[in-house]
Amino acid sequence: MKHLSGLDATFLYLETPETPMHVGGLNLIDLPKGYKGDFYEDVKAHVASRMHLASVFQRKLALMPFELADPVWVDDDDVDLDYHIRRIMLPKPGTMEQLETYVGRLHSSLLDRSRPLWEFYVIEGLNTGQVGFYSKLHHAAVDGQAAVALAHAVLDVTPKARDVKPPPARSRRREYQLGVAELAQAALGNMVAQYVKLALYVPKAVKTVATLAIPRKGADGKRGFVWAKNLSLGPRTPLNVSITNQRLFATASLPLSEVKRLARYFEVTLNDIVMALCSSALREYLAATSDKGIPKKPLIAAVPVSTREPGNKESNTQAAMMFCSLATNIGDPVERLRAINASTDAAKKSFGSLKEIIPTDFPIVGAPWLMSGLASLYGRSKIANKIPPLANVVISNVPGPQFPLYIAGGKIATYYPVSIIAHGLALNITVESYHGSLDFGFTACRRIMPDVRDLAKYLKDAHEELLALVEATVEEEPPKRRVRAPRVVKPALKSAEPVKVPRRRVAKAQSAGS
Repeated sequence: MKHLSGLDATFLYLETPETPMHVGGLNLIDLPKGYKGDFYEDVKAHVASRMHLASVFQRKLALMPFELADPVWVDDDDVDLDYHIRRIMLPKPGTMEQLETYVGRLHSSLLDRSRPLWEFYVIEGLNTGQVGFYSKLHHAAVDGQAAVALAHAVLDVTPKARDVKPPPARSRRREYQLGVAELAQAALGNMVAQYVKLALYVPKAVKTVATLAIPRKGADGKRGFVWAKNLSLGPRTPLNVSITNQRLFATASLPLSEVKRLARYFEVTLNDIVMALCSSALREYLAATSDKGIPKKPLIAAVPVSTREPGNKESNTQAAMMFCSLATNIGDPVERLRAINASTDAAKKSFGSLKEIIPTDFPIVGAPWLMSGLASLYGRSKIANKIPPLANVVISNVPGPQFPLYIAGGKIATYYPVSIIAHGLALNITVESYHGSLDFGFTACRRIMPDVRDLAKYLKDAHEELLALVEATVEEEPPKRRVRAPRVVKPALKSAEPVKVPRRRVAKAQSAGS
């Protein structure tokens, strides 16, 4: 039995039919040359042989009586792989657009909480000859550590799958669910442990808050609070309204080498370039679709960041949000990039001072049912349509491996993330770097952004625009000629100065003359 942290449990409590809290990914798989097998059956056998390597495959939720405390994870000894791993055949012609649409539909439905919270889909019928692979996992079940364990369990670094030891024999439980007394005892123990953590955490948090309460002098010479310099509400846009459960998904890929070149040329981070590309794409999208055009106030991006300390291996979510300006009110792309760079630098400094007081595990006594009710009420009341948004869009950049990965012998060609949207945030842009490419996933509410693919196109256009600026600048600058250093000529010796000749040279000259 394993307890969920307060933050992980919150993903369950905030979940409604309109706001599923699962994440996923879409991969295009290159099958081996001359492959004649059944990839779906190969994947199913591949996963079956490795389920014991990652706990997410074989654990399910056990809810507390009346939901008065956080649920726990318990082992599921009867995982139905035919349910969790499914086959889909796209209708002809099997285009990428059809695949994206289908993934959006799959991402719209809730996971069954009576089973382990994951599903895999093998999608066939693509006109490229590739196979689509869509994964869907609940955020409460897949934190940072679990995601690493899951990838290590399923994926290989060579086409030939590595040998995996079979799981150790264990006895099967006869009970489908735990008893009320057992659950109540677990809830009490977990509650006590959470209060102990909170008691140990409070003195450190108080010390940090006291430090932040003192205004400090900044680079401009003015005194102020570092954590407050980057706080600002975003403008109202068509993206910041209540959403439905209908999802649309779009993708885009950029060469990682080109994006790194832009970062080097403009002397900013790769993440700054990603933010600038998203900013340009959103400007174009709002100019084309919004009656009010581009807002005069800059859009704000909510950027997930990890709060995990180096060496921390706790299997719970340790992350928070920082807020950055996208400078969408600036027309010039280079000036916009500079403004974004300044905003992200300020946000990092602010977050660095605040992350000490962000808890990841906390007691929620009797509140789960209350949080779920408030989350549902918030969506149905459409309050998000009226209040000023804290952020206009979620943008996340996930570093991935720069070498090819394989599943069941198939080579993974792309790594498009599929993520979460919420009321007031109808768009999520997540990008993952993988094997020389930046793969963007655009997750949106279908009712709010039926033309989300246009946004993917605008992002590629923004990339080409920055590349063109770099190329034009390079062409305008003439190549620098190599200037040789002037030759230094030693002054001649004065005739008055005697010339000293080594004795060996004199003797050698005399012997040669004789």
